[in-house]
Amino acid sequence: MYLFNAIIFLSSVVPASTCDDCFGPRNNAAHVRHVPRMQPDALNATDGPRGPLAWGQLNFIHSTDTHGWLEGHVLEQNYGADWGDFVSYTRHLKQRAGNLGVDLLLVDTGDLHDGNGLSDATTPDGVLSNPIFDQIEYDLLTIGNHELYLSSVAYETFGNFSKIWGDKYLTSNVQILNPATNAFEYIGKQYRYFTTPHGLRVLSFGVLYDFTGNTNVTKVFKAAEVVQQQWFIDIINTKLPVDIVVVLGHNPVRQTGSGSTFPIIFDAIRTARPNIPIQIFGGHTHTRDFAVYDTMSTALESGRYCETTGWLAMSGIESSNYTGNKEPRGVPNPTQKAVKVGGTNSTGVSTTSTSDTSSELVYFRRYLDFNRLTFSFHAVGSQSSTFDYHSGLRVSADITAIRQEFNLTGLYGCAPESYCASCKPFGSDGSIFQLIPIALGVTVVNTTRATIPRLIIINTGSIRFDLVEGPFTVDDSFIVSPFTDGFQYIPNVPYSIASKVDAGLNADPGDSKKRDLSTTDFDFAAQAFTGKDSCVDAVLDTVFVPGFNHEGLKKRTAPMTRGNHKRQVITPGYVTTDDFGTDGDDTIHTAIPYYPQPNYIQGSGSFPKVGTPATVDLIFLDFIASDVISILKGLGAMYTIADVSYYLPPTGPDAFTTQSYLPLYARRTWSQGPSCPIGRLIG
Repeated sequence: MYLFNAIIFLSSVVPASTCDDCFGPRNNAAHVRHVPRMQPDALNATDGPRGPLAWGQLNFIHSTDTHGWLEGHVLEQNYGADWGDFVSYTRHLKQRAGNLGVDLLLVDTGDLHDGNGLSDATTPDGVLSNPIFDQIEYDLLTIGNHELYLSSVAYETFGNFSKIWGDKYLTSNVQILNPATNAFEYIGKQYRYFTTPHGLRVLSFGVLYDFTGNTNVTKVFKAAEVVQQQWFIDIINTKLPVDIVVVLGHNPVRQTGSGSTFPIIFDAIRTARPNIPIQIFGGHTHTRDFAVYDTMSTALESGRYCETTGWLAMSGIESSNYTGNKEPRGVPNPTQKAVKVGGTNSTGVSTTSTSDTSSELVYFRRYLDFNRLTFSFHAVGSQSSTFDYHSGLRVSADITAIRQEFNLTGLYGCAPESYCASCKPFGSDGSIFQLIPIALGVTVVNTTRATIPRLIIINTGSIRFDLVEGPFTVDDSFIVSPFTDGFQYIPNVPYSIASKVDAGLNADPGDSKKRDLSTTDFDFAAQAFTGKDSCVDAVLDTVFVPGFNHEGLKKRTAPMTRGNHKRQVITPGYVTTDDFGTDGDDTIHTAIPYYPQPNYIQGSGSFPKVGTPATVDLIFLDFIASDVISILKGLGAMYTIADVSYYLPPTGPDAFTTQSYLPLYARRTWSQGPSCPIGRLIG
């Protein structure tokens, strides 16, 4: 059982009775609400799928990087389904797989919280959201880095979550110190060997990338170590019959980047098993992507935040034990070989180990928008009245009850416009980084030093998501700024020096992405766009990997093809190119522009109306204190960490953190209702 007696934390709340090519229509009539479930305040989609899914011999539903978004995106119509709708959808497809005589596996690749009030309003994170998550009948799961930052969360994962899932929860390279034995042991299982309902023999692993930011009660073994460990060598060379190897990993599937460890695992398995399919499922980079490794191996990554669920169908697996249909009737079947569209059958990730067999494997991949219209279309042919399972309705009701019990819908204020994190140039109208410096200057104030001029520096990675016009609620405060970093300062720093720190940090970013969930612990470098009006993925924190062709990540456009469309105006959303081409998105959208942002920004307060102050309080987030000291020393100011103290208390009844300033700003400056209409939607 879960630890429901955990301490519950919520921020205090005082409840109350851009760009036209980036945002959806202002006409609220287009925002369909008349659906049996979803959350009561959620919007339903208006653009449906392009066509039915192909079904193969073995099929997968993939989720990743949900980060607590189990309520869905209540203000974004493309992603308005909640976890109860997903429960009903997966139940339907499991039943359909049985009727078709094929196998369907449900897999998840980690990061279950840090990003939404449903998961983050408890201590530890996930106490209430994990039991909701558990209502999906997953076959395989693995761990993400966000299960490992805090010891309390790591122990919750070890003591409860892993016990619920048993041998299905794979942590091939992650251990934890068991307080009962004072010895390290695996949080989950190292591998799973099992047989599908129709007889396929599956060997599976779950491998986290080489994460180094974990709490010291856990260990993360590097992939290079894992492939040398005796247990791994023994199992990949097992005498047991293996028809397919499935590798889960909180790891990007685009392998030519410097941070992913899939190439190491893939090479080790392919060397031992040169003629067996290897199917990989990734995560962490929050992108939609599909990569071809060799003629018998591909990899799927399925986005983030309950915006996307991935679908993969494959046929041609050779097995003497398989009793199902290789080409199920009455539905489309996979047809595409594991060959990169417009290129060879390899991404160039493995130079040592590839299959030497002429493969008969064929594939089909699709990225589904996380909304009820999509789910009902693929489950029951858009017959919404027959879509809901009782289990799905119960889960939706449980989510609603939690949101109400903890006042996650409590209103801080009505946002007067939408502010996006990357769809507008830095500092322009509609950019959230135009709003943040103003909010910092107004709210980050020590009353005993209120008249002293101050500069406040934060990293842009602390801003997690867009802020949508309309109700800004308790839940939204977790969504936009989920971290609880404290504000430290050095008093009375000469302005001539303090004013250069922000630029110095941006010139030498150091740990700027330490709290940016999309790029943590990778050496990914954000590269400038050559055509800044080009549209790219709706993934607002797109990651660019040095050393490979980025055509699949930028300037993405998709041809208009026939499909099930109810409106001529297509909504903004994902537009994806991957190794199989441009037809992977289940729903056709217009693309959302992407503009790079600086790593750090600053606000100011109590400055003189004319001129500049002689000295200022230099305020910054506690986790970048060492970086600030380094920049100051580089500017000739010999400060040390001993000169740093907290400007505002980070804990206790008067705690003020990065989760505090936007709610305070909203209460002070935005309308409190009673009318709070939703305006331009970003996706």
